[in-house]
Amino acid sequence: MQEDFLHYLWKHKKFDFTRARTSDGQTVVLVDPGMHNYNAGPDFFNARIRIGGQLWAGNVEIHLRASDWYFHRHEADRNYDNVILHVVWEDDIEVYRKNNSIIPSLALSGLVDKILLDQYRNLVTVREKWINCENNFPDIDEFRLRHWLERVYFERLENKSELILQMLKASENNWEAVLFKLLSKNFGLNVNGDAFLSFAQSFDFPLVQRCASDRLKLEALFFGQAGLLERASSENYFRNLQKEYEFLRHKYQLKNEQVVRPKFFRLRPDNFPNIRLSQLASLYYRHKNLFSELIRAKELNSISEIFNVETSKFWQTHYSFDKAHKNRTKRITSSFVNLIVINTIVPLKFCYNRATGEEPEEDILNILTDIKAESNSVIDKFNLLRSGTATNALDSQAVLQLKNDYCDKNKCLSCEIGVDLLKTVN
Repeated sequence: MQEDFLHYLWKHKKFDFTRARTSDGQTVVLVDPGMHNYNAGPDFFNARIRIGGQLWAGNVEIHLRASDWYFHRHEADRNYDNVILHVVWEDDIEVYRKNNSIIPSLALSGLVDKILLDQYRNLVTVREKWINCENNFPDIDEFRLRHWLERVYFERLENKSELILQMLKASENNWEAVLFKLLSKNFGLNVNGDAFLSFAQSFDFPLVQRCASDRLKLEALFFGQAGLLERASSENYFRNLQKEYEFLRHKYQLKNEQVVRPKFFRLRPDNFPNIRLSQLASLYYRHKNLFSELIRAKELNSISEIFNVETSKFWQTHYSFDKAHKNRTKRITSSFVNLIVINTIVPLKFCYNRATGEEPEEDILNILTDIKAESNSVIDKFNLLRSGTATNALDSQAVLQLKNDYCDKNKCLSCEIGVDLLKTVN
């Protein structure tokens, strides 16, 4: 038994309230269960309950055992002074207010339909399953599933917004600077994401804007701060980079001792740090107002066109500074653009539009539904349970959020799917 099940019973009136009595025998009539509170304080605000014929308005606190009131030290917290009813599964002790008056207690253990209780236990307490509802998942109403996945995806965006808002505060509300840091992190992918972020944080973003008209100077800044010029080479291109970087380092008092050095090990050559940094430099060389362009872009095709850049000429024949290969254009691929859109552009649009009072949902949905679903073990498993669960990026991002924040945490009764599976019992 989990406390969220009691929240469900109270919120949806899933108990026999015709037999509801307080511990001292007074009738309990639930007029309004109140507003569910997911933050600190009582579990339900502004409930209306008739106890022994007297109508009360106030808050409701819910526990598995009445004694949990004291275990959680609610008697010393003024936020609980206005609790009018203590709803419990097991009424094992009387609970008093600060003024020594007893808080009425309602035990639900004898008021719940046995079929509902069995369904709850089958759903939540059988842990051999990959997800609790996997046997029922294929039969969930399609409209309900799509509605819930959309809601869960925007929860994911809310979570991603926290990092963006922290960056925004640290950069004194410079959206261009935040974009640069997020792009840098995601250009590094999983292996070098932290290294690229530390590189982007090692100097002030206006320096990128000062260097943006000179591709060599911009690459020198990026390679130098990332620690990729701390060696010797006979290549003229390499020596020119070193020369430019030394000038920038002295002029702007640049330091990179704290920058995490990027890794090359077990990376495909197209994902080598020098290739990705050259592409990032090309992006800022070509687009001087990158943030504004991306915010104005309403469709995936428009965003993809902005990212239609390639490395500088040297890297068309090299993967390293020393060894040449046949000429090969190293353009940002569409699959890489999709990852950037999912992990950088859409979250940033979401935050920016909210900050400016606009509604970003429609644009975001249009962009994400044009991107094919990602493929990993979680997404593939959902599609195996129910064909077509994730067909686009919105779906795949949503099921990742669903698995991580609901299924893995056993939060079935905070999930519309789990709640729906219990609704068959009156």
